[in-house]
Amino acid sequence: MKTYVAKPSTIEKKWYIVDAKGHTLGRLATVVADCLRGKRKVTYTPTIDTGDFVVIINADKIVVTGHKPEQKMYYHHSGYPGGIKSESYAKLQARRPEEIVRHAVRGMLPHTKLGRAQLRKLKIYAGTEHPHAAQLPEVLEIKE
Repeated sequence: MKTYVAKPSTIEKKWYIVDAKGHTLGRLATVVADCLRGKRKVTYTPTIDTGDFVVIINADKIVVTGHKPEQKMYYHHSGYPGGIKSESYAKLQARRPEEIVRHAVRGMLPHTKLGRAQLRKLKIYAGTEHPHAAQLPEVLEIKE
């Protein structure tokens, strides 16, 4: 019996929509990362991008547990000496709530060219409006 390896030309990519309202950040990110990687499909191949497109709406209504709103920090570095910047969860939530979800999902994808290609299939919006209605996205259910 031979091992099945998917070919990029034979992969069917679907569109899913996720309403993040009231969902926990980590639990939402794991389901979305699995969908972006294609792990929900029978044709999953680790070295090929077999995943689907995911649209997340209501990213500003995501929930975190415990003391994370006050204590969780996000860091980035400019590349210059002393160029580290930090921002708390609450400030980033008020300024750019979609970046919180993108950061959580990016941490669950491979840190390679393949992971960056999979992350480009993620579309995040703070409100309920999105420009992807023409793709007829299916609702992706997330169990809490």
